[in-house]
Amino acid sequence: MHQIHFPEPHTLQFKSSVTLKKLQKRLRRNVGRAIEDYHMIHHGDRVMVCLSGGKDSFTMLDILMQLQAKAPVHYDLVAVNLDQKQPGFPAHTLPEYLENLGVEYDIIERDTYSVVKRLIPQGKTMCSLCSRLRRGTLYGYAQEHGITKIALGHHREDIIETLFLNMFNQGSLKAMPPILRSDDGKNTVIRPMAYCAESDIARYAGWRKFPIIPCNLCGSQEHLQRRKIKRMLTEWGKHPGRIENIFRSISHVSPSQLGDKELFDFDQFRPENLPGGWAHYRD
Repeated sequence: MHQIHFPEPHTLQFKSSVTLKKLQKRLRRNVGRAIEDYHMIHHGDRVMVCLSGGKDSFTMLDILMQLQAKAPVHYDLVAVNLDQKQPGFPAHTLPEYLENLGVEYDIIERDTYSVVKRLIPQGKTMCSLCSRLRRGTLYGYAQEHGITKIALGHHREDIIETLFLNMFNQGSLKAMPPILRSDDGKNTVIRPMAYCAESDIARYAGWRKFPIIPCNLCGSQEHLQRRKIKRMLTEWGKHPGRIENIFRSISHVSPSQLGDKELFDFDQFRPENLPGGWAHYRD
């Protein structure tokens, strides 16, 4: 009778450890590549890491701290959380975690929760107003505290979802850029995890056992458009390479193959023998 041999527990544990180390290395490589490709962090930068309490921002802080130790330039990190006074928010969780981590941090207390609940009718999407209030607070803090870069934890799928949200709902072809200067020119936003897959981040956060804090403000709105896009992309993700190619297309744009007259000079095709263009002959 053929005897089945099962791997020893320590062998399985070793293989799991190796896999997770490879995952950590991949995340570090992707974050480092994004920083280099888009010139996100320079020598002497004071980088504000916006820590929401979700898996993405925890991972971003963790990886940026690892890179900080080996980076060819010196930069400082400041972890900042905006306590929006949501009911049941565990206010002690992040300070305790950050104290143990030994990183410089600050907690901003603003009751934006009450503002959003008062202004947005029940059942309507709260994310837009919530985002504007949060962004304004963080921008103001950055200017007051000498912050040169504001790091947000958006990953590859966030960027792709935004691309389709704008296409489907706004009729515009735009997403989230890896680096962005604010309209007033006073703040620079960076997205160091632009190249990172959400599935990698979720696995890494589980391995590192980050003290995840759910967002109860928008988490109950099951019919948000972004959730629908996420389900669509999950289905598309069953086709190997599709998500990667969609993301790659964002940085491989051919203006002449689209239809934006501001990006490409279509007037060059106007026939010289038709003064005034086609509009002159329509009637």
